Amino acid sequence: MNALNAPYERYGYLVRLAERLREHGLAADHIEATVGDLAAHLDECGTEDAEGEFGPVDEFARQLAPGAGGAPAAPPEQVEVWRWTADIYVDEELLNRFGDEGWEVERVDALGRFVSHRDAARAQRWEYRRELVTRGREGIDERLAPDGWEPCGTWVVYAWFKRPRAASLGPAARVESPPPVPERSRFLSRKFYGLLAALGVLLVALAVAVAVADGEASSGLGVVVGALAGAVAGAGAMVAVAAALRTRRRRRPS
Repeated sequence: MNALNAPYERYGYLVRLAERLREHGLAADHIEATVGDLAAHLDECGTEDAEGEFGPVDEFARQLAPGAGGAPAAPPEQVEVWRWTADIYVDEELLNRFGDEGWEVERVDALGRFVSHRDAARAQRWEYRRELVTRGREGIDERLAPDGWEPCGTWVVYAWFKRPRAASLGPAARVESPPPVPERSRFLSRKFYGLLAALGVLLVALAVAVAVADGEASSGLGVVVGALAGAVAGAGAMVAVAAALRTRRRRRPS
């Protein structure tokens, strides 16, 4: 028995689970953290019947490593795809709400939308977190990986991470009756609209001040047009930078 499995010798189920997770290609530190959490859960429950708590070891391993190691892919007609966006005031809350409905984020596209999918027949709960990466993401992945977090998208200065809730919930992580795909695809908070309103008021005040100072209404209009053009150009630059960073990461040798 290797060092990874030694602390859990009395849980033969967890030993077999660790072996299955290795076969699925999970990193050793990820496996160690996951198995440690499960062992603690069994201790809290006061039971050594791990299979009764988590289900068959092969199936549970597939839940913990979805899509890896030859896990059966869902038929195309069972896979639901949904693209949606939210501002930074509500994104984590919504990600976890929708993750609880079985939505797994694959990536963040060039428009800043969360590209999500769900296996309607075998939906599993997910949880998410956001990290600020103004100085690059070096070290963040390694710091979060032992707790089971894996990257699922970036946008300019933000990075999002996900992990399956099966490690903490066991069979309860399965979504038995997933709700329908949400009809909305844009979720903007009151704080976001308040910020836009404040910027609008500031822009109007600046335009009026310029117009009064110059004695020409066209001067104020020029300020508004210039500011709007700058905002559009800035947004375009942000999209271009985000796309360039994603391309650079894809080309970087592993």
